[in-house]
Amino acid sequence: MRKDLSRGQEAARTDVLLKSLGLHTICESGRCPNRDECYSQKTATFMIMGDRCTRSCGFCSVSTGHPEVLDPEEPRRVAEAVAGLGLKHVVVTSVTRDDLQDEGASQYLDVLRQIRSITAGIIIEILTPDFRRTQRLAVRLILRGQPNIFNHNIETVPRLYRRVRPQGNYERSLQIFREIKTYREPVLTKSGLMLGLGETHEEVIQVLKDLRNAGCRMLTLGQYLKSSASGLPVEAYIHPEVFLNYKNEAMNIGFTCVESAPYVRSSFHAKESYETLRSSLATRQIQPMERN
Repeated sequence: MRKDLSRGQEAARTDVLLKSLGLHTICESGRCPNRDECYSQKTATFMIMGDRCTRSCGFCSVSTGHPEVLDPEEPRRVAEAVAGLGLKHVVVTSVTRDDLQDEGASQYLDVLRQIRSITAGIIIEILTPDFRRTQRLAVRLILRGQPNIFNHNIETVPRLYRRVRPQGNYERSLQIFREIKTYREPVLTKSGLMLGLGETHEEVIQVLKDLRNAGCRMLTLGQYLKSSASGLPVEAYIHPEVFLNYKNEAMNIGFTCVESAPYVRSSFHAKESYETLRSSLATRQIQPMERN
């Protein structure tokens, strides 16, 4: 699998602005193949709280190490970048910060509030870690910032967690969606899986059922691609027709919006997916997060 990663004018302009503000994007740190396409559609994914993670997931190219001290000016700079780039849909993610007392939840809240104070009407999607020590408090604190979409990636099937997400926990990741369901205001929820790490069809379907039962409505499925020399090997390249079949099965399970193709990533077509889901919910008169 190969994809042209040459930079377009929009990507170059974005890079200049981000560097001038001292900001990171997962588009760069994660070596995403869809970077230029997202930039051209006025969508970007900011990575807050530095570029060093306290965990060492086998699939990720973000550096592991002792993170830097949180920058209190980072939320303001992110908001300025969002306004400067004229973004209509912004995704905010982060490295995992197990070292912080609140695991970074307050920084997410500050970023949400700063963006909304500068750019009216923008759609904000957050993609968070699992907050293993403070999950309930962290989720509720972040929700006070009124994100339009709360995304947490389940990443893979339970059997592969020890190899793929050694410091993660499958049930803990599902619990995030259960926590969101108990919140007083309905929130759109989203998760994603990588395929090609050695999972079986039956295992994937069970994960989809678990996610849906936990309250998740939006889903992304993409091919795992090794992005660094130390990354896990690709066990299989999944045919596009198989991705299409998974999409159909996910819709039958009850997901309202599914992006499923080899190059799909968490923020792939994020704006379009949000608009599709909102339209569907309005037509069917369904609350963003059912409390069933």
